[in-house]
Amino acid sequence: MAAQPLTPSQIAALPADLPQWTLREGKLHRELRFADFSAAFGFMARVALAAESLGHHPEWCNVWNRVTINLTTHDTGGLSDLDVELARRIDACV
Repeated sequence: MAAQPLTPSQIAALPADLPQWTLREGKLHRELRFADFSAAFGFMARVALAAESLGHHPEWCNVWNRVTINLTTHDTGGLSDLDVELARRIDACV
C-alpha cells in the first residue's frame, strides 16, 4: 500500500484522533510500560505482526518493561496515513 502524506489539518487533528500519542520531532510518539519484560516483548510481537501486515514498521526501543515507539514514513518525509493506521493497530494491541 502506497503511503499518503498527511495534510496539515490531518496532523492538527491527531491529538484528538490518537489521544495516547504525542507529536515529537515530527513523529507520532508513545511510551508504554508493562508488568515485566515478557509482557513488553509479547506486546512487541503482536505489533510486529500488525506492522508486517501493513508493510510499515515502527522505530522502537525496548528496555525491560518499557517500549518506546516513534512512527514516521521515511518515503514521504513525514507522517502518512500508514502511521495513523499503525498507531491504531498498536493501540488495539495494548
